Amino acid sequence: MNKKILIVPGDGIGQEVTAVGKLVLDKIAEKFGHTFTYDEALIGHVAIEATGNPLPDETLEKMRASDAVLFGAVGHPKYDNDPTAKVRPEQGLLKMRKELGLYANLRPIKLFDELLGASSIKPEILKGADILFFRELTGDIYFGEKGRKNDGDTAYDVAEYSRFEVERIARKAFDAARTRRNKVCSVDKANVLETSRLWREVVQKIALEYPDVEVEHQFVDATAMMLIKDPTRFDVVVTANLFGDILTDEASQIAGSMGMLASASIGDGTGVYEPIHGSAHDITGKGVANPLASILSAALLLEISFGLKAESDALINAIDAVLKAGFRTRDIADATTASNMILGTEAMGNEVLSRI
Repeated sequence: MNKKILIVPGDGIGQEVTAVGKLVLDKIAEKFGHTFTYDEALIGHVAIEATGNPLPDETLEKMRASDAVLFGAVGHPKYDNDPTAKVRPEQGLLKMRKELGLYANLRPIKLFDELLGASSIKPEILKGADILFFRELTGDIYFGEKGRKNDGDTAYDVAEYSRFEVERIARKAFDAARTRRNKVCSVDKANVLETSRLWREVVQKIALEYPDVEVEHQFVDATAMMLIKDPTRFDVVVTANLFGDILTDEASQIAGSMGMLASASIGDGTGVYEPIHGSAHDITGKGVANPLASILSAALLLEISFGLKAESDALINAIDAVLKAGFRTRDIADATTASNMILGTEAMGNEVLSRI
């Protein structure tokens, strides 16, 4: 198989973890007889510094011309501390999703048994948790009208959804449920929000097309509680953009660390694969970032965009073997982890590479 992969490291630790992700893709190509060719492009703060634009036209063109994108992260403290900044790294991320039509964000929350002790949640509550989130990506409050009025003393952000947007993400979730445990939990706030009432109405209608799939509707606040109280009850969860953003970060504690969570942003064209952990400038350049989420993102890329299930499984199995051998990065280490088993970014990547 010949495929073109665009590497978009972005900001902060995105640079470090995507370097490891590329290495494991090279190893997979070597072991399984594929040819992967690469290009690289700018986004986020580094793109603003170089071009003044968080998503340069050249980057967008390269994305459209690629078979898949391995992405890092965007963000910089400079903008976090300046709410008046007109150009921000995150604008590049939102524009990328919109321009590429990436309306479905898949976030698998799967716990490796070896990391039961890495979470702050009791192991007996966590064991067996395996959740697939579908977060809608192109609607909601992120893309609605926003602004200030009353001399800047009042701010507003409009949440907006169309029937079509809800239909297409719902179908993705129901189709996925058929390959898993045939359960979908649709999360909304239909007791308060009109957008959520439309959301629930549409999901109920789509559910009629899937009589073999069990459907549950749950308010977002109840879901936030149940994720911690009883995470094994969930199979596929589908929800709106803002709720999905918050709930999947909460669910990172099920996996022990945000450094263990991969994601896929897909639509009808080029898919984008990235860890959910963000740019993490507090550890940038220290060589301690956990690369496993980027490797798991590469595994999603292989399976979803290229249909290479065996190759994807090879990466997941290699990670499992490394964890079983006792190796950890510092974010997933616990009190029982020996200091010589706590590895940095490059060393952890090398341990995975040696087991593919």
